[in-house]
Amino acid sequence: MSAVLDKSALAVRAALDGAIPMPADGVILVNGNDLTPEPVRWLWPDWLALGKLHILAGAPGQGKTTIALAVAATVTIGGRWPDRSRCESGNILIWSGEDDPADTLLPRLLAAGADRKRCYFVSGTRIGGEVQPFDPARDMAALEQQAIAIGGVRLLVVDPVVSAVAGDSHKNTEVRRALQPLVDLAARLNTAVLGISHFSKGGAGTDPASRVVGSIAFTAVARVVLVAAKVKGDDGEDRRILARGKSNIGPDDGGFEYHIDQTEPLPGIQASCIAWGQSVTGTARELLAEQDEQGQDGNDASDLLRAELTADCWTNADAACQPLKDAGFTKKQIWNASKKLRIERKKGGMKDGWYWRLPGRMDPSAPEDSPEGSEGSTFENGESTESSGWLEPSAPPVPSPALEDVEVF
Repeated sequence: MSAVLDKSALAVRAALDGAIPMPADGVILVNGNDLTPEPVRWLWPDWLALGKLHILAGAPGQGKTTIALAVAATVTIGGRWPDRSRCESGNILIWSGEDDPADTLLPRLLAAGADRKRCYFVSGTRIGGEVQPFDPARDMAALEQQAIAIGGVRLLVVDPVVSAVAGDSHKNTEVRRALQPLVDLAARLNTAVLGISHFSKGGAGTDPASRVVGSIAFTAVARVVLVAAKVKGDDGEDRRILARGKSNIGPDDGGFEYHIDQTEPLPGIQASCIAWGQSVTGTARELLAEQDEQGQDGNDASDLLRAELTADCWTNADAACQPLKDAGFTKKQIWNASKKLRIERKKGGMKDGWYWRLPGRMDPSAPEDSPEGSEGSTFENGESTESSGWLEPSAPPVPSPALEDVEVF
C-alpha cells in the first residue's frame, strides 16, 4: 500500500512541476486486481464490527442506553461478552443528547465495572472561542480530531443517532447523506459506532429491523441492527431479549436474555446495569413475536387519547387524534383506543367532521356543547369506521345508517 501511495505522490509532484498534465476531474475506478481481500474485524464477534455503523433500537423502557453502556464498559476493561468471548480493551467515546454524564452515564458505566479512565464524554464544541452544544450533524470532523488525539478508541456511542441528521429524518436521501460522515469516521478510526434509536409504533409481527423510527435508510446504512424488547416467556413472566434484527456482515439471528438491575456502584449513587442471561435461538422476528404490542402500544394510545378529550364537551375527532398520529400510532390503534375508552361520537354539520367526548357526563340534563345540527352516535349504537382501508362494524349489529352518518376514520 505504501508503494502505491509513493507512486501517487510522485505523480502529483511531477504534475505540479509541469512534467505531465494533471488528470481531469471525474469518477475514480479501482481494479479488483489492485485490492487485497480483508476479513471483517470484530469488536464483539458477529455482533459489533470495527469500522462499521450499528443501530440499537427498541421501544421506550427497554434499557437501550444501559445496554450500550454495558457494551462500553466491557470494552474499557477488556472483559467478556455475553457469549463469553474475550474483548480487546480500548477507549470509548459517548455522546448523549438525553442523559447527563455525571449523574447517569458514568454511574451506569461504573455499575457495569468500567475503567473510568478509558471513558470520554462529549460535552460540547468550542467554536470561535465559545463553547456550544455538540451537534453530530456539524461537529463530526472536530470529534474525529479529538479521537485521534486520544488514540485507541474502539467504540463510539451516539444517543440518539437521529441527532446526526440535520434535515428530515424520514427522507431517505437526507438520512443517507447525513449518516455518511458517521460511516466515514468509523472507517477512518477503525472503531465501532453504535447509534441508539427507537421503534415506531405498531408493526407487531413485522421484521423488527423495519420498525426503527424514521427513514428505512437508518437500517439500510447500518451494517448490523440490534433490537431490544420485552416479551412473554413460556411461564407467562416477562423477559427481555437483545437480538440481531439485521446483519449484512455476519449471522442475523440469535440473541441473549438480559435483566435490568439496580445497584449502588458508589456510596449514595444509584444506577441501573445489565445482567446477561442465557442465549436464545431464532430470528428477531420469531423471538419478538410474543411482544404484547396491544398491551403496550394500546395502553399508550388510550392514555394519549384520554388526555385530548373530556366528558363535558365535544372535541373535533381529527384534532384529538392528531397527537397520536404524530406519535406514530396507526389508524387501527387509535380506533381501538377509542373503543377501549368507550368514546361517545357525534356528527357535525354537512361539511363538518365528527366530534368525540369521554363517557360519564356528570349532568345528562344539561344542554349539550355540540356542533349545531349534529346527531348523537356512540360505539354501542352501530358506529363504523374505516381503519387501514376497511369498515369495522360495531356490535351489536343494527341496520346500516345513512352514508353521511358513518364515521370514516
